[in-house]
Amino acid sequence: MDTPDTASTHPPATSLALRRVGIDTYRENVAYLHRDCAIYRAEGFQALSKVEIHANGRHILATLNVVDDPHIVDCNELGLSEDAFARLNVSDGHPATVQQAEPPASISALGRKIAGERLNAGEFRVIVDDIAQGHYSKIELTAFVIATHRDELDREEVLFLTEAMVASGRRLDWHEPQVVDKHCIGGIPGNRTSMLVVPIVAAHGLLCPKTSSRAITSPAGTADTMEVLAQVELGVEQLQDIVRQHRACLAWGGAAELSPADDVLISVERPLNIDSPGQMVASILSKKIAAGSTHLVLDIPIGPTAKVRTMAQAQRLRRLFEYVAKHMRLSLDVVITDGRQPIGNGIGPVLEARDVMRVLENDPRAPIDLRQKALRLAGRLIECDPDVRGGDGFAIARDILDSGRAMARMGAIIAAQGSRGFDHNQPALGPLSFDVAATGTGFITGIDNLQIARIARLAGAPKVRNAGVDLFCKLGRPVAQADLLYRVHACYPADLAFARAACARSTGYTVGDAAQVPHVFVEF
Repeated sequence: MDTPDTASTHPPATSLALRRVGIDTYRENVAYLHRDCAIYRAEGFQALSKVEIHANGRHILATLNVVDDPHIVDCNELGLSEDAFARLNVSDGHPATVQQAEPPASISALGRKIAGERLNAGEFRVIVDDIAQGHYSKIELTAFVIATHRDELDREEVLFLTEAMVASGRRLDWHEPQVVDKHCIGGIPGNRTSMLVVPIVAAHGLLCPKTSSRAITSPAGTADTMEVLAQVELGVEQLQDIVRQHRACLAWGGAAELSPADDVLISVERPLNIDSPGQMVASILSKKIAAGSTHLVLDIPIGPTAKVRTMAQAQRLRRLFEYVAKHMRLSLDVVITDGRQPIGNGIGPVLEARDVMRVLENDPRAPIDLRQKALRLAGRLIECDPDVRGGDGFAIARDILDSGRAMARMGAIIAAQGSRGFDHNQPALGPLSFDVAATGTGFITGIDNLQIARIARLAGAPKVRNAGVDLFCKLGRPVAQADLLYRVHACYPADLAFARAACARSTGYTVGDAAQVPHVFVEF
């Protein structure tokens, strides 16, 4: 039996009414048309095809989804995801036109990269411009990320990608000879040294406009943890005002439109768990240069379950960072640090914010390893000051922290960004929890960073801020059977069950003889 052509009851219109569809498609423009929409039939659209939408004097490219439920989108409506709707900056019901889209200008260059060819600076520029403007679908973004993964970029291509990412957004100029920053390549849970380094160096008088990404594969990034204490989504003007007044900020870089293509690429790298060397260098350095930094201290942790496992790998990565930084006129000091285990005691935004505030307040419960590492890195940055002799930075940083000046500066920054009233003495942790105990007697000889981070993420971090892992034992500590190793906090029963199942497979801890404790392998 033939089905009547219901589209005939909806004559083609020159425009459709826009409808905001409350779906977060995370950095991708998605449009929704009803299957019986006359324009859908007339234009020959297909699901996942690229369409061009015009409204209010603006236009965007979007990936088309086809729906059958009129409660989502009616036949005379064009639905838009949250990202797409925000880009057009219109109200519900505003007229819009939709048509087949021409491929992005850079699609041929993308095809060449997928085929393994080497691209020039101009080709990277058009690709990154299309990414920043939302012209790529998630499929095309994934193709680019995979094509540039691992060893598919030579060092000149990494430079070209970095330059293109800087050019794709705003670039700040502080009109000062020295603008400092500190960054870690990641991979070590709890490593929140930036939140200590920034107030220390700002209290010394150095300008430090710290912008950070949210977590990619970790249970918390600096922006996620700072967001426990204060607002981090600062517009450029607000960010500039805070930095001029307090000599520093701790903000999310995405809201300031600094290297906007980076946040789009991260939206693909996160679910794929990809963080390749070339993309890492371009991501980090583009954000720092766009924020106006002239001097950067870069932390590369090395350890058996860190991102970088050997000194040889660390040195290769260091040379790549130094090559790009030199050509971008950025003074770079690379520090190779101990990445054998998590830093601090807390893994997850609230727990890490607790540790940071305890260090700033010189609380006796503060984790010593977090304090010492932050002081070393802050000391290296302070030595960028021409009035400070080499080797004196650590003592200066320690005096600033011990005297309370770092805490005072952090308090001023939190107030300026918009305090959230966090009480680190009574942090609101996830109400559901379970303890993980040692299964043998001996010494802690290994802590798997990847497994501990995975358990914290399964418990809900970083999306659930008060979820995570609270550590009670570090490398070298003697333990007896049933001694508490760590406690897992969650807010939802399903998250707790996922984390418990992961712990049952592997706690992430190894107990053995004292002689098996790995030696510190660092270079400061």
